[in-house]
Amino acid sequence: MVKKIKEIPTHIPSMKNIDSHSHVRGESIYIDDIPEAQGTLYTAVCTSTIAHGKIISVNYKEVLKKEGVIQIINHHDIPGENQIGGIIPDEPLFADKEVHYQGQPIAMVLATTEAIARAAVHLIKIKYKELPAIVDPIEAYKKGNLHIPSRTFSLGKMDKAWKQCEYIIEGKADTDGQEHLYLETQGAYAFPNENGHITIASSTQGPTALQRTAAKVLNIPMHKIEVDVRRLGGGFGGKEDQATAWGVMAALGATITRQPVKLILHRMDDMKMTGKRNPYRSTYKIGLDKQLNILAYEADYYQNAGAAADLSPAILERTLFHSTNAYYVPNVKVTAHSCITNIPPNTAFRGFGGPQGMFVMEAAIAKAARKIGVKSRAIQQQNLLNNGHVFPYGQKVEECEAIATWKGLEKKHPLKAIQQNIDQFNAENIHYKKGMAVMPICFGISFTNTPMNNARALVHIYQDGSIGISTAAVEMGQGVNTKMVQVAAKILSVHADRIKIESTNTTRIANTSPSAASATADLNGKAVAMACEVLKKRLLKVAAKILKVKITELRLKDERILVKNSPVKIAWQTLIQEAMLQRVNLSEHAHYATPKIHFDKNKEKGHPFAYHVYGTAVFEVTIDCIRGRYEFDAVKVVHDFGTSMNRIIDLGQMEGGLVQGMGWMMMEELIYNKNGRLLSNALSTYKIPDIYSVPKEVDVTFLNTDGNDMAIFKSKAVGEPPLLYGIGAYFALLDAVQQFNPNFEPETYHAPFTPEKVLMGLYG
Repeated sequence: MVKKIKEIPTHIPSMKNIDSHSHVRGESIYIDDIPEAQGTLYTAVCTSTIAHGKIISVNYKEVLKKEGVIQIINHHDIPGENQIGGIIPDEPLFADKEVHYQGQPIAMVLATTEAIARAAVHLIKIKYKELPAIVDPIEAYKKGNLHIPSRTFSLGKMDKAWKQCEYIIEGKADTDGQEHLYLETQGAYAFPNENGHITIASSTQGPTALQRTAAKVLNIPMHKIEVDVRRLGGGFGGKEDQATAWGVMAALGATITRQPVKLILHRMDDMKMTGKRNPYRSTYKIGLDKQLNILAYEADYYQNAGAAADLSPAILERTLFHSTNAYYVPNVKVTAHSCITNIPPNTAFRGFGGPQGMFVMEAAIAKAARKIGVKSRAIQQQNLLNNGHVFPYGQKVEECEAIATWKGLEKKHPLKAIQQNIDQFNAENIHYKKGMAVMPICFGISFTNTPMNNARALVHIYQDGSIGISTAAVEMGQGVNTKMVQVAAKILSVHADRIKIESTNTTRIANTSPSAASATADLNGKAVAMACEVLKKRLLKVAAKILKVKITELRLKDERILVKNSPVKIAWQTLIQEAMLQRVNLSEHAHYATPKIHFDKNKEKGHPFAYHVYGTAVFEVTIDCIRGRYEFDAVKVVHDFGTSMNRIIDLGQMEGGLVQGMGWMMMEELIYNKNGRLLSNALSTYKIPDIYSVPKEVDVTFLNTDGNDMAIFKSKAVGEPPLLYGIGAYFALLDAVQQFNPNFEPETYHAPFTPEKVLMGLYG
């Protein structure tokens, strides 16, 4: 994806992604690749064509006449609750009397072929009484339309702080949403089994959420529903909660017809019917002293949550957690409002609300720097977090790498020299201008809902010495299966090819948290490690009995037993066979719960994160000032990976996250009209980065650090943090535009900064 990687890190572990071979050969199995059972029915969903209104009548007569149509299912056919809301029960599976967004499901048609089902839904005639639609979160806020009461994080004494400020700057900052655009669209395949049991093969990040919700809708116990997930063709948060509806629909169809039911959304249906990253409209006020210390910061965030709460209340919370980014601000008051609008319920997206809050802080710094007459990076560097500081939510800063990553960047890529080269280029060119921006990041790792921070692992050692591992981790391209293999291989000291990672299944591993929050490898890896340590201890006990030595004298290395570091004749298979003869249990089910973390929502204070990830990046961009086009020359990053357990995978996550974040800031423009209709509803109208829009050069430096004990093998989480760097793309573009048009100062800092907006800024 990236044109050039300047630095390939040294000491890369030899283990490659275990899925690579099957991926490139087209052998990996996704939902739509599952061999279809005899009698399978295919599903298409009838959705609302208006954003808000009452359903006057629904006529199915023409549909029932169509050959191949087997069943029409709507809210009347639900045996349990017509409700799929997770945090708040405010989202029906099928609309009943009223619709609240275009694309809201009203009914589904089951037919003998997909083509028949898709044609049949267009024969359904629905009459509405249309009601006013709201798409602007501030308008919704003014009408009192909120999913939950507004929340505020505060620190220090704001009234006194403003009086001490030499500079006080106010402004606005808005961010659009972002389409997940996973390669595999939403889908599920449900199979009826004996005694009323249902198996659902689903493309979901949250198997237990689907199991729990399906049980509620079908009015059966959870143990009668088995959810199985082999892998996802991408998720990015879009399948954490929003995969549930499609799995439940398939299960409902299978329950009613007693036939297998398959539901795979087409791309444009997926884009129309599913929620995105939450758009935000925000205001801010920032105060600094003469030394450029940020003394006070206030912000109000108006979150466009959409028609139902989905995960927006939790996303809003993380916006507050990351409102001050990588900076220490002694006096803070930030308030967030989750606003009800008539667009599809917005949902989790990589970063989970954190990037939206961080963009507002960076906008405030940029505007303050311009007013004061300094570079933004002077304010950024002056206010970086350090050990002993306190976050606005009360957690003390520990093992902070914010300054270390900044200094590491300065050492390898001197910012002064980069600026001098840019200044020289700009002086010599009229129609091309360069800009730069520095982007430090700080991101907390854990689910902010403390009870979700747990995981289990089931490890079997078979009679031939091979190993099977089941966890709650869902593989969606991030390489978590590979890391689970690494954990087991290291602790048991066996070859990786002995290990198989099973599908994620609610029967083998129950009550799972979703694969999200960048915590999947940590939580599940710790559980795997615990199980393997127990098994290793049992095996060493067997060896000690055979060799008549103390267990403390033994260890496993490269599939052999060592006595006082000297190998003996007992190999791995021999040890396993002897353990079987001694009737030793070679299965272990381990449970891990993250220690120390807690948060009191009544006080809005606590210690919600196991640890934080830090980093600093510099962006260099060149703008064609005639056309408004731009090209990123380089992005150079020094990142806190901890002690990376797999640099190949972590580097891939860095590249992908960075470019995805840049896409959000540069070109991915979601547009709804005043009637709540999505206009950017296809790949012809919604643009994502391609090979021509990614940076010419990406230089990633792994910060030399010991990592954190709360991370698996001290290898810090790398799912979400890289996306945050993308925010720097906006401010590099802004800097380049202002080099050409020094008078340009946007009234509202509004991302994405598309080529059209750049062109208007150049001549506005």
